[in-house]
Amino acid sequence: MKYFLILFFALYTSISRAQTAPEQPFSAEQQQQFEAVIEQMLFNDPNSPRIGAEKPLLTLVNFTDYNCPYCKQFDPMLEKIVQKYPQVAVVIKPLPFKGESSVLSARTVLTTWRQHPEQFLALHEKLMQKKGQHDTGSIAAAVEKSRTTVVIPDEKSAETLKTNLQLARLVGVQGTPATIIGDEMIPGAVSWEILEEVVKEKLAAANEK
Repeated sequence: MKYFLILFFALYTSISRAQTAPEQPFSAEQQQQFEAVIEQMLFNDPNSPRIGAEKPLLTLVNFTDYNCPYCKQFDPMLEKIVQKYPQVAVVIKPLPFKGESSVLSARTVLTTWRQHPEQFLALHEKLMQKKGQHDTGSIAAAVEKSRTTVVIPDEKSAETLKTNLQLARLVGVQGTPATIIGDEMIPGAVSWEILEEVVKEKLAAANEK
C-alpha cells in the first residue's frame, strides 16, 4: 500500500504541475498510470473496510461520515444491497467532514478494521445508529455496546483518512454520503428505489462484459 501512496502522490503532483503549464502537458501514459492508481486505491485498498462479496462482480465505494445525518439514513440501504445481491461488495471510505469527533470515530473504525476485521461491522452499525453528533463518550459507548475490542487509533488510520480526502477531491465528492456505482457517482442519500435501480443496471452491464 505504501508503494501505491508514493506513486499516487508523485503522479498527482506531476500531473497538477503539468496542468498549470500548458507548454508541458502530461502524457497519455501518465494519465493512464494515474487513473490506475486511483482505481486501485478506491476499490482495492486493504485499509478500507468492506462488506459483501469476497469476489464481487460489482463494487460500490461509499464516502461517509459518522456525524452525517444523511449517511445514517443511507447506510442501512447499503447493507441491504449486499444482502439482496450476493455479487455486490461495498467499500467504505470515512471522510472527517464534521469536526474532531468525525476524525476520532473514523480512525477508531479504520484501526478496528485492520486489527479485528470481524468486529468492524458491529462497531460501524453502532456508530451509525447514534442520532446527532458523536463525542468521545458516545464513541466509547459504541465500542462497548458492539462488544468491540478497544483500540488506540494509529498512524495508519490517519494516513488512510488523508488518502480518502485526496481521493474524494479527485473524484469530485462535494459532501457525504457519496457513492460510486460502476462508472457513476451518486451524490446524497437517494431512495432505496433509485439505489437498487442503479445497482441492477450496473450489475447487468458487468454481466455482459
